[in-house]
Amino acid sequence: MELTSSTFDRTVVLASADAALRQRLHHRLTGMRWKVREARGGAEAFAYLEDQPTEALLLDHWLPDLEVGEFAEQIGVMYPGVDLLRVDGDPIMGGTKSPRRNELLHALRESMNGFEPANLEHSAKGIGARAKPQESMERKHEPLNEPQPVVTPVSAGRVSRIDGLIGESAAMIELARVIRLVAPRKATVLIEGETGTGKEVVANALHRLSARSSKPFVVLNCAAIPEALLEAELFGHTRGAFTGAVQSRTGRIEAAHGGTLFLDEIGEMPLALQAKMLRFLESGELQRVGDNETLKVDVRVLAATHQPLERRANEGSFRLDLYHRLAVFPIEIPPLRERTEDLAVLCEHILTALGKTSPRKTLSAMALDKLATHDWPGNVRELAHVLERASILAEDSPSIHAEDIRLRRAVRD
Repeated sequence: MELTSSTFDRTVVLASADAALRQRLHHRLTGMRWKVREARGGAEAFAYLEDQPTEALLLDHWLPDLEVGEFAEQIGVMYPGVDLLRVDGDPIMGGTKSPRRNELLHALRESMNGFEPANLEHSAKGIGARAKPQESMERKHEPLNEPQPVVTPVSAGRVSRIDGLIGESAAMIELARVIRLVAPRKATVLIEGETGTGKEVVANALHRLSARSSKPFVVLNCAAIPEALLEAELFGHTRGAFTGAVQSRTGRIEAAHGGTLFLDEIGEMPLALQAKMLRFLESGELQRVGDNETLKVDVRVLAATHQPLERRANEGSFRLDLYHRLAVFPIEIPPLRERTEDLAVLCEHILTALGKTSPRKTLSAMALDKLATHDWPGNVRELAHVLERASILAEDSPSIHAEDIRLRRAVRD
């Protein structure tokens, strides 16, 4: 079908966790010949905006997965042609005024009838509205005087926490910020970081905060599968494709259809297989080992490595074109030695987890001081092992002391 400019006219995305509000607005807007796409959160709204051109976005004062001020700012940057309106009718700076904005404002005013005044006031305050709820109700049948657009300032400290990411340092706040920004997108992400920094935790967060969260999250560690079997593990195989293939098998890529595929230790993938992986990333098609037919799958790929892939690509030991295809959006996880201010909260988190299967222990001040002197080459994973060992050495004592902390010395050349 040939797409014309009218194909996408009158499409509006409504982002709100309030089902009743979405229902009211959906009813009024469809009656005005708008196509309404309802999003329960920011990730779903991002997916709709990326899926097809949209004329307007109606944004509630709160979203369950993204910070509203930052979300609105990013929409204004990435989709400057979209008219951005809060549910109280207040336009948001960064968008382009729709020629049919008055229709949207009329639908919003009419839908306010479903709010109790107290709830409306709370909603308006939550997103920086300036009109009082009673004034909006009284002017229902009068033309709405549009207020001057306002942008809610965004600061790093306002980014809400992500489950699994422990720490309040500036580095971790920035990490949470970029995860929330890219999670709703389709972009391939390359997660870089030293061993033990928590690359799979980041991958899980990217999947969980995306519109694919209800679909499979499939993990494959490229270093854990023998080279001869890795292709079949990724792409699947037919019966008799090789010795031992007694039946057909679905590969990890196909198993992740509709969801996310996480390729850990991507730097260990053989060069010959890298070429096939690149073809899949570019076409979205795969061919099982031993099969002549191709399958089309919808998979978002996340990859992780502790190796300097860009340097390896320049040296010829990793495909440069695959590196660029994977690193559409690189995320670097800071090592523990660069965020030692998070040490205390990390210890508390780890000891709480250990306390679920054994008596809960606390950490003495001197023990924490001793931990702070270490440079943590194994990062958070090493810290978890050190604390588990210390908990055992502390025996029946409710507290871990400095003498219970046994740190392995780094091997020197």
